[in-house]
Amino acid sequence: MAMALVVAPSRTRPIAAVLTFIALWGCALSISRYSIPEEMEEGSFVANLAADLGLDVRSLVQRRAKLDVIHSKNYLDINKDTGELIIRERIDREGICTTKTASCFLKMDVILESPIRIFNIELEIMDINDNAPVFRRKTMPLDISEATPPGERFSLTNAVDADVGANSIKTYYLSESKYFIIDIQTGSDGSKYVDLVLNGNLDREEHSVHNLILTAVDGGVPPRSGTANIIINVLDINDNAPLFSQPVFAVNVSENSAAGTLVMTLNASDLDEGTNAQLIYSYTLYTSEKTQELFSLDPSSGEIKVKGVIDYEESQSFEMHIQAQDRGASPRSGHCKVMVFVTDLNDNYPEVTIKSVKSALAEDVSMGTLIAVVSVRDRDSAANGEVELTLNKQETLPFVLNRSAEGYYELLVSKPVDREIISRYDITLRVTDKGSPPLSETETITLDILDVNDNAPRFSQSFYTIHVVENNVPGAQLTSLSAFDPDLNENQYLVYFIMEKEIVNTSMSMLFSINPENGDLYALKTFDYERERDFLFHIEARDSGVSPLSSNVTVHIIILDQNDNTPLIVSPWRAQGSVVEEVIPRSTDKGHLIAKVIAIDADSEQNARVTYQLLQISDASLFSLDQYNGEIRTTRMFSYRDPRHQRLVVVAKDNGQPSLSATVTIKISTVEHVLSFSETTELPLEYDVFTDLNLYLVIGLGAVSFLLLITILVIIVLKCQKPKPKAIKMPPANRNSVISRNSMISQRSSTIADSTLISSDAYWYSLFLAETRKGKVVVRQPIIPKGAGYFVSSIPRSIGPSETTDSRASTLELDLQTKLKRLML
Repeated sequence: MAMALVVAPSRTRPIAAVLTFIALWGCALSISRYSIPEEMEEGSFVANLAADLGLDVRSLVQRRAKLDVIHSKNYLDINKDTGELIIRERIDREGICTTKTASCFLKMDVILESPIRIFNIELEIMDINDNAPVFRRKTMPLDISEATPPGERFSLTNAVDADVGANSIKTYYLSESKYFIIDIQTGSDGSKYVDLVLNGNLDREEHSVHNLILTAVDGGVPPRSGTANIIINVLDINDNAPLFSQPVFAVNVSENSAAGTLVMTLNASDLDEGTNAQLIYSYTLYTSEKTQELFSLDPSSGEIKVKGVIDYEESQSFEMHIQAQDRGASPRSGHCKVMVFVTDLNDNYPEVTIKSVKSALAEDVSMGTLIAVVSVRDRDSAANGEVELTLNKQETLPFVLNRSAEGYYELLVSKPVDREIISRYDITLRVTDKGSPPLSETETITLDILDVNDNAPRFSQSFYTIHVVENNVPGAQLTSLSAFDPDLNENQYLVYFIMEKEIVNTSMSMLFSINPENGDLYALKTFDYERERDFLFHIEARDSGVSPLSSNVTVHIIILDQNDNTPLIVSPWRAQGSVVEEVIPRSTDKGHLIAKVIAIDADSEQNARVTYQLLQISDASLFSLDQYNGEIRTTRMFSYRDPRHQRLVVVAKDNGQPSLSATVTIKISTVEHVLSFSETTELPLEYDVFTDLNLYLVIGLGAVSFLLLITILVIIVLKCQKPKPKAIKMPPANRNSVISRNSMISQRSSTIADSTLISSDAYWYSLFLAETRKGKVVVRQPIIPKGAGYFVSSIPRSIGPSETTDSRASTLELDLQTKLKRLML
């Protein structure tokens, strides 16, 4: 045929085409059939196409063999190396054949080129049990009346299974039930249907809802199943009559009960539901009209309430016949009887009468004092007429009730009363009968407590410390000392005054003043910290009652220092407004002490802390000043260029706020040679040493030394003659007064014994300062700073003033002797 196509190509072209189509059609008429189960794994072997079709494996590639699936997805492929037909993708039979048929084929063609050749292949997909039965409705509700006869059938929704043949639904099963069974039927197409059949009488009151499970099982191996819930609601019929919990009810009601008082609530029950269980309550013909007039019956709730006036003396009981009827189409009813018993009521209140009463008592009243006489009675009888009188139990009262006779009580004082704690008593008398329920009546007696002066004034503090800055304004208020007296009227009116005391022959009333009405404390003078440091005295507060009471408080006045004293320069000594002159050799080495500036300040603490500064200096590179000790030293040696005269202005400044200062001008002259004395070498004095001025100074120094020796001898004699004090035991109450008296005696006898002497090396250094100048010995007069004397403390330092005085005097003597010896040397 191929040759024919080559020999006569032009004339035989239509004939060749027809012959080629016939040849291909002849080849395609041969159909190869295979069958495989669904859901095979990818790459699984189906058939050896090369062997089955009689083809050479090598020609599959050369002839471009391909697989064409008709009307479907390409699930298979040809392995051109082996000639095998393999699974390319999982095959789902239910996805290919949507209709439930016994056979399911997948048609495809194997096409070869050069020459073209087509092989038809039919692949049968065999079903496996890969689908479980499924109900279209998972829950199937059914309403069935409880009056439905047995044997009644109810159609159920059947299950479906995508598989076919033996793998489709085989049977149904129903969960265990004594009321229902199932009937399975087979359709013309082989499908299974199921009906629910009633197998017994239903009773809604026993089971109102039935829950069943329907299971569909297929015939596969292993079998698969699916379930659905069947919910059966049993519909009610009026087959039950209302029932009361008991045939006869007994209830008690008190006489005089208010209209609307609930007697009882009837509660009948009906096992039916809906309107078959809705009840209506009513009286029957056996209930008297009088009873119906006194009591009402609510038809819906069954509440029996009082409607009229119930009197125990008129009728002691009532009988009611009541029925409960449902609202069913054929209504049914139940009956009961209610017995109402009337209870006697305690309807008379007891009475309390006060015969005599006192409206006020003094707080110092004696125990057993009569306050009031009370009578009680009750018009009821038996237990309702028995009464009991009591006081208010909510608070503890200092009173008691004493039964004096039948129906009479006395109200007496049983405990001490204190007006400052409670000034008025509201005494509540409660009379109660023994009825059921008990009735009571109350009566209140108001009793005022009169004040007695039994409380001394009290200060808020036992000790007051008051700080006063010196240089205060006379008449300025220092503080307010207020006491409190809880009494009333004149018993609480207080008068304040200072308890008299003398300090250094000065009365406290001359230093301080207190307002007698409000306790405001004032200073009458200006205080100086350098003279008075503190004061200790007592202030008394006294009330105005008959037999007045009083109390006192200790007041400690502390004087605070103020920077009111300017530093005083005591060294180097100079006349007022003059310049200090110092002469030094020009050969003085570096660090040589030129002079030492010493200043003292009568203030204390920071106000007396003095520092030194150079205010003016002719050559700052030549001299230095120590700011703490005031030493002026050279910082280098003098040169020929330095002038012979140097001028320094030194300021001494304290640390107060604001600070005060003093200045001294020092003129320093340099010479080539200066005559000096050695401590170990005796040089002859010039004849002009004993000038008139020096002679006077020597005589004065001798006189002072003589007076000092006489004073020491007198003190020694007095100390030897003084007897030793004996320790005297005294009560604590008198100890303060003794201390106060001793302190006053000490202050009067010796100012030095009770004081502190201001002294320092700077003062003694300025008192006797010897210098060597021009070969002469110069002795300068002592300069006593203004205000730098003694200051007095008013606080007693010990009970024995003589010992303190002696010790202070001895200390003073030793200090004076030591200073004088040092200066004489």
